[in-house]
Amino acid sequence: MKFPSARRTAAILATAGLAATTALLSSQATAAPVQPSTLSASAITATLSRDASIPGTAWSTQPDGRIIVSYDDTVTGSKMSALTGVTKQFGSRITLEKIPGKLSKYISGGDAIYGGNSRCSLGFNVRSGSTYYFLTAGHCGNIASSWYANSSKTTLLGTVTGSSFPGNDYAIVRYAASYTNHPGNVNLYNGSYQDITSAGNASVGQAVRRSGSTTGLRSGSVTATNATVNYAEGSVSGLIRTNVCAQGGDSGGALFAGTVALGLTSGGSGNCSTGGTTFFQPVTEVLSRYGVSVY
Repeated sequence: MKFPSARRTAAILATAGLAATTALLSSQATAAPVQPSTLSASAITATLSRDASIPGTAWSTQPDGRIIVSYDDTVTGSKMSALTGVTKQFGSRITLEKIPGKLSKYISGGDAIYGGNSRCSLGFNVRSGSTYYFLTAGHCGNIASSWYANSSKTTLLGTVTGSSFPGNDYAIVRYAASYTNHPGNVNLYNGSYQDITSAGNASVGQAVRRSGSTTGLRSGSVTATNATVNYAEGSVSGLIRTNVCAQGGDSGGALFAGTVALGLTSGGSGNCSTGGTTFFQPVTEVLSRYGVSVY
C-alpha cells in the first residue's frame, strides 16, 4: 500500500519553563530599578531570552534600538502576566505587539504537507542556486499541483514542477516566493531536528531512520537495494527496502542516516504497531534528475 492520508498533524512551538520564569521574576522584585536608557539592545534581548522565553512570543530589534516583542493567541492569563512583568521594566524601549494565530515551527523533512484531499510528508528541502524546492513521493505529486502547510490550505508551500509515478516514485515542489522558512533539516519529532548536509546511496545492513507526519521518527536497517514493488497503480523499481515501519500519511517522508539523505518513503506493508516492510525511492536519483542538492 502507499501512504497518503487525510489526517491533520499540528505543528507546535517548543515549550519553555513558565513556572521557572515566574519564580525568577518574583525573586527579582526587590532588585534595583533598571535604567532602560542606559541599556544596549543586546542587553535587553539577553534579559528577554533569560526571563521571557514564553511559548508564543518573539522579538526583534529595530534600527532605532527599540525592541518589538510579539505575542500570539496562546499568550494569555499567567503567560501574559509573566511577559508584561519582564517587559515593563524597560519602559518605552520595548513595544508589545499582538500577532494573530499561533507561532509554529518551520517546514522540515518529515513534516505534514497537504494537497487535494490527502496528506503526505515532506522529504528533503533542496535548492538549485537561489531557487528552493522540496522533495516528496511521486504518488503524492500526482494528487495535486499545489501543496500547503496546513489542512485548511491557507498557507501555500509551493507547486509541483515535476513528478514521476509509477516507474519511479518522486516529485519536486518549488517553494512559493511567499514561503521562505525551509531549513535543510529533518524533524525528529522529539523537539529537535537533524541537519542534512549530503546525499548518498543506501547499503544493505545500514542503520537508518525515517521521519513522517503520521508515525514520527522510526528506525531500522536496510534489507535490500534495487527492489521492485508492484502497486495496484503500477510497478516501481530501484527502491530501497527496509524493516522500518510506516503508515498512511508518511508517504514522501525522509529516510536518512545521520546527516546523509538516502530516500523518500514510497510504500510497503504492515504498520508501526506490529512492524512492517517499507520501500524508499533513492534520493540521489532525484537530485540528479532535477539538478538540485540538499543543504
